[in-house]
Amino acid sequence: MVWYIGRNYRLPGLFPVDDDNDQPSENVVQLRDKGILPAQELREMIQRMEIAPSSPNMPAISEDQIQPASLDLRLGRFAHCVHASFLPGPGNSVMSRVEALRKGPPIDLSSPEGAVLERNKVYVVEIIERVGLKGAVEGRANPKSSTGRLDVLTRLITDKATAFDQIEKRYLGPLYVEIAPLTFNVRVRQGSRLVQVRLQRGESDLGPKKLKEYYAAGQLVDGGDQDRERIPPWNELIPVTVDLMGRDNSIVGYKAKETTSEIDVDRVNHYDPREFWEKLDHTGGALELEPGEFYILATREDVGVPPELAAEMIPYEATSGEYRVHYAGFFDPGFGWVNRKAKGSRAVLEVRAHGVPFILEDGQIVGWLRYSPIATSRPTKLYGVDIKSNYQGQGVALAKHFKPWPR
Repeated sequence: MVWYIGRNYRLPGLFPVDDDNDQPSENVVQLRDKGILPAQELREMIQRMEIAPSSPNMPAISEDQIQPASLDLRLGRFAHCVHASFLPGPGNSVMSRVEALRKGPPIDLSSPEGAVLERNKVYVVEIIERVGLKGAVEGRANPKSSTGRLDVLTRLITDKATAFDQIEKRYLGPLYVEIAPLTFNVRVRQGSRLVQVRLQRGESDLGPKKLKEYYAAGQLVDGGDQDRERIPPWNELIPVTVDLMGRDNSIVGYKAKETTSEIDVDRVNHYDPREFWEKLDHTGGALELEPGEFYILATREDVGVPPELAAEMIPYEATSGEYRVHYAGFFDPGFGWVNRKAKGSRAVLEVRAHGVPFILEDGQIVGWLRYSPIATSRPTKLYGVDIKSNYQGQGVALAKHFKPWPR
């Protein structure tokens, strides 16, 4: 692997120079071997068969699975309903635990109509892709944005795993995903994409000094209007707060309804949102979270990710455990990046209360953003510029499966 030392490096001819959104930021990090692997390195791993379909009979990995700094993973042929969530632990395979915990026969997902996964049940599905990681490369998985906004809990599992959503260095083998719909019944099929994986080489910390430089330049978060001051970084994390006042008297969020209707995860702009959601117009600056209910809210801050960085939302739980915000999520390079500033795209929050009601107030810290440098060279594609991006320029937005709210 090539090192570029002591200067910022830009591959000639790879990125056009006439697009402000495609320019490196003024505080661009020095590209290095360590960090989050960009699209072109993921593509090289696929070519070397370090990421590959688990069977020759499975479809090849497609280019549109490759995101700027992550890879979409596809569901395999069979889903297994199990009695409870689990981790296999040292020496155990995922399928050995599935065999011990399975409820009923495997569910075939290979037909065009797929199958419905019912709410409040736990399923395990083998992923089409398997990996053979080399050297210092390791992985982390998160739900795709649309998955979290449907309140579908997804967690990646590997053989011998002692933690969810982790792929250890030098792991060679299959990948599985645990799926637990919590609010809606969801229809899936072989090839559906619910989770994504981000690979990194070595440590991927940006460092407090560089983080503060980006922050001071308004390249990571923007307060949204003149009256909203940003909260400074804390311990290499950027705090974000909840908006319960609404911008320009707009809605502040949505609350999920009780319904027996299903949502097909592969249908886009299809469902009437009024069948599934209650609109939250005005809260007076506070919202009482009801136990067991699910809410979609948004940050007060606009969030941006410079092209040479990647970001991740860290799940936030109140110290006393009354509520949980966000399923965690990846923000790819280019998200919310407008004229080298964070502008126009807010982070959407998936909020669920626990055992007791809890009052959430406008401006309360509800999450943390962790920024990491991209390894070796900027991605060959950027979110919102080179790929179709459903959530660029978003406010408080439902998942892509829903039509716009009727006026």
